[in-house]
Amino acid sequence: MDPTIHEHSLCRRQLGKPDAGRLGLGWEVWLNGMEVTQFTYFQQVGGLECKPVTGEITYGLERLAMYIQGVDSVYDLVWSDGPLGKTTYGDVFHQNEVEQSTYNFEYADVDFLFTCFEQYEKEAQQLLALETPLPLPAYERILKAAHSFNLLDARKAISVTERPALYPAHSHPD
Repeated sequence: MDPTIHEHSLCRRQLGKPDAGRLGLGWEVWLNGMEVTQFTYFQQVGGLECKPVTGEITYGLERLAMYIQGVDSVYDLVWSDGPLGKTTYGDVFHQNEVEQSTYNFEYADVDFLFTCFEQYEKEAQQLLALETPLPLPAYERILKAAHSFNLLDARKAISVTERPALYPAHSHPD
């Protein structure tokens, strides 16, 4: 990406989300006013200290592809171009996004999601409390609990005051 044509910037960020038990320092890479990459060094995740500090790099691949292909909408990205013609990102993913959004915002069963959240969190704690802990399966349960939490959040089923009480539960058993 030609720096004489495209604006690049590196922005420092302090990550502190008490409701999610995360603490860290990092940087965002911006291209033409849009964030495309993050570097984060986590000092704490899920309320647990990271020893050693853990690094994460995330990329906005679709955003980078938009610059490379010169399009303004992610749905206009060329997904493939073959003998049967062009297929766009929108051809592949738009209907899924519409249906998932409709489910998340209108139809997701709040009681079911709370049950899922609680059960995944409980099972993760049990796996970590075993005589020989199983951190990898526990991690998978935490991801599922976090997904349930995000769906509940999308449904606006969690108040601002409930958030800190629910999410730090993803740390470790007492």
